[in-house]
Parts: sequence; C-alpha cells; structure tokens
Amino acid sequence: MNNALKTLFVAAGLLAISLAQAHSPSAHAGRSHHPSQAVAEQKEWGIAGDPKKARRTIEIRMSDDMRFAPREIQVRLGETVRLEVVNAGKVLHELVIGTPQELRSHAEMMKKHPGMEHDEPYMAHVDPGKKGTIVWTFNRAGTFEFACLIPGHFEAGMIGRISVK
Repeated sequence: MNNALKTLFVAAGLLAISLAQAHSPSAHAGRSHHPSQAVAEQKEWGIAGDPKKARRTIEIRMSDDMRFAPREIQVRLGETVRLEVVNAGKVLHELVIGTPQELRSHAEMMKKHPGMEHDEPYMAHVDPGKKGTIVWTFNRAGTFEFACLIPGHFEAGMIGRISVK
C-alpha cells in the first residue's frame, strides 16, 4: 500500500472516531442554549445578532406533536430579534434557521449521524421543559424557515416560516 493510501485510511479512521464522539447521544445532553460565542458569519438568512440590539422577543414553543407555535413569524429587514425557544415536550427538540434547501440538506445529514452536535448561532437545542435563545439579525429579505432537524422530527413536519420584508 502506498503512503497516500495509508494517509487516506488514517484520516478516514480519525474522522470516524471524531464523528462518533461528536455525534454521541450525550452530545446534546444538558444543552438548552445557543453558543455563548456567536460567530458573526453572514448567511443567506442573516447574521448572528448583538443581544443589546434586540428590540423584540418572539417566543416559539416546540411540542412532541412535532409542531412549532407560532408556525410563521414576520420580521422587518434589518431587525435583530431574540427568539425565545421553549421546549414544552418530553423529548429533545431544536430550532435551526436556514433556507429550505439548507435545512433539507442538514436534515439528511442528521439522519446519517443521529445525535450530531451543533454549535452555531442560528441553532438552539432545547432539553424537555427548558428554554433556549437565538439572537439573529435578519439582514436579507426573503422567506426562510426554521425547523427541528432531529431525525424524524423534520420529516413529521416540524417546520416553520420566517418572512423578512
């Protein structure tokens, strides 16, 4: 076996080990918040917001009937909002903001890697009976979505819509 092939096998093995650890069921344990250090990376659906600039809080409830309430929210272009995400169910739920295409792609990846750990400012993983927070600036006009990407939840229709005008 040549050195390039050996290196490829070693890299694949290390990746498999790291994925197994990051995607373990305990990866989500106790998580009911958004990342403390939000990375301000521009996305198609906006950018991480400064909590001091949030003038409005929108509560979004998640339940075990695989629904969000409300299912639709409206935001003004350029507005920074605090999304207070409440898990009213008995199982872990999450809220992830993105484009419909991005969320579908991520949901497919979640099926392949259940329990995948997330740590992005546009995501909140919320244990049963807990709350999480996302502060986001919607600086792009359009229609975006939020969804729970835990395997089976997205497929059951746990999706909402964000209109930015």
